[in-house]
Amino acid sequence: MSNQTAKTEDANKTKLPAADPISSGAIRPEQISDVEADRDIGFPGSFPFTRGIYPTMYRGRLWTMRQYAGFGTAVESNRRYRYLLSQGQTGLSVAFDLPTQIGMDSDHELALGEVGKVGVAIDSLEDMETLFEGIPLDRVSTSMTINSTAAILLALYVAVAKKQKANLQRLSGTVQNDILKEYIARGTYIYPIRPAMRIVTDIFAWCRAELLNWNAISVSGYHIREAGSTVIQEVAFTLANAIAYVDAAIRAGLQVDDIAPQISFFFNSHNGLLDEVAKFRAARRLWARIMRDRFGAKQERSMLLRFHAQTGGSTLTAQQPENNLVRVALQALAAVLGGCQSLHTNSLDEALALPTEQSALLALRTQQIIAAETGVTNTIDPCAGSYAIEYQTNQIERGASAYINKIDSFGGMLQAIEAGFIQAEIQQAAYEYQQAIERGETIVVGVNRFTEDETRQIPTLQIDPEVERSQLARLQALRKSRDSVKVKSALEEIDRRARSSDNLMPAILAAVECYATVGEISDTLRQAFGEYQESVVI
Repeated sequence: MSNQTAKTEDANKTKLPAADPISSGAIRPEQISDVEADRDIGFPGSFPFTRGIYPTMYRGRLWTMRQYAGFGTAVESNRRYRYLLSQGQTGLSVAFDLPTQIGMDSDHELALGEVGKVGVAIDSLEDMETLFEGIPLDRVSTSMTINSTAAILLALYVAVAKKQKANLQRLSGTVQNDILKEYIARGTYIYPIRPAMRIVTDIFAWCRAELLNWNAISVSGYHIREAGSTVIQEVAFTLANAIAYVDAAIRAGLQVDDIAPQISFFFNSHNGLLDEVAKFRAARRLWARIMRDRFGAKQERSMLLRFHAQTGGSTLTAQQPENNLVRVALQALAAVLGGCQSLHTNSLDEALALPTEQSALLALRTQQIIAAETGVTNTIDPCAGSYAIEYQTNQIERGASAYINKIDSFGGMLQAIEAGFIQAEIQQAAYEYQQAIERGETIVVGVNRFTEDETRQIPTLQIDPEVERSQLARLQALRKSRDSVKVKSALEEIDRRARSSDNLMPAILAAVECYATVGEISDTLRQAFGEYQESVVI
């Protein structure tokens, strides 16, 4: 029997907790008798940070209101960004179209019909310059939801900042760069797992040297939850991914206290108000203990779980879409009560299309009303001490810890993914949830209860087919005008570094600065690394 087979069989014997915490009826004091106030709850800004990572939380500073946006061409998306900033948004969050996410230029045959549809089309530095025209990058925080091509888009962002003559050490924001969740939940991967992890650690090392205020990764539970995971699985698999990244960084020669402060997180805020508040508290506490006890981190900043939250896209319904306003408001409230550092609120029409300008504004106003009118920001962690919240916090932490132990028995997250364990767990949870809806045990208002016979129509955003034609024309003109000799040389240097242990980031930055495209750089890495082939999970 191989070592891997033995590990897999041992892992399969591990007993996991119930999928989600159950808290029916009243929670009695004795049910949280094992909670020690100093050890488990503490004070805001103090280990284990259950009550928040800052002593004053929102009394000192509100969360960043970072609406996720991007569609069509860079010109259209730039116009939306500047509009939202003028309406009080305090940070940018960039959505890229599918070809950009999987490293294909807009004129690739597989990109046909997808250009600018689920985000903005970015092929080159020319597009990136247009995207941020009139927006000083050293004065705004930017989050980019990009993973397999994260290194390229980060290089493009830095190249624009250099053209603006910005101080790179003042750039703040996040590049998602979380490739592991792509293999288990989302699917926008390119390369096999191990070279993809090498790109992640190259970004870590480069940001440590060049972009001290930049988050080198945003480890995402959001997409894990959107794929159908339970609340416990969201915490467990997200933190297990983060453990794998820290392990990889240490093997690459980085020190834990050097890279940990540049790790951020991204969580879903779903419908279960109390579960969601407890989830954020449990994740914070568990991560602090992992960093201190597992990795031996010494600096307090290394133990902080800083997270962005987004309301649950999968909870939105095409039926009675106005109901989504209520769902989003409650989910946003859960994120705030849970202590998020930044927040995106979905728009009411996102089950049907990308948001219109009006619906995006209303989503932003939802955050502003919570901040300014509800009073919940006046109290630091107003949920602390609630029997129900503390009980559920404990249940989620225990359940997530059991999952992490099981993943360790596989040999780590990479091996658990390669064995199909994580994918199978999420698929089973998603199936059981759908079955509960179909049986009527889980109620979705407007879908399986309180339905209407008449279909309600609301205005939706339509992407003009001219967007794709204009993007292709722009790309073709760029290829004719740039210095092709410089591009060829830059791509050859990327290939050389990919086949060595040299950091890829300096070569990628040099390539984008001479207007090599996202697709060309990705194809160069494809030739060096190969492409990932998904295994069937049964």
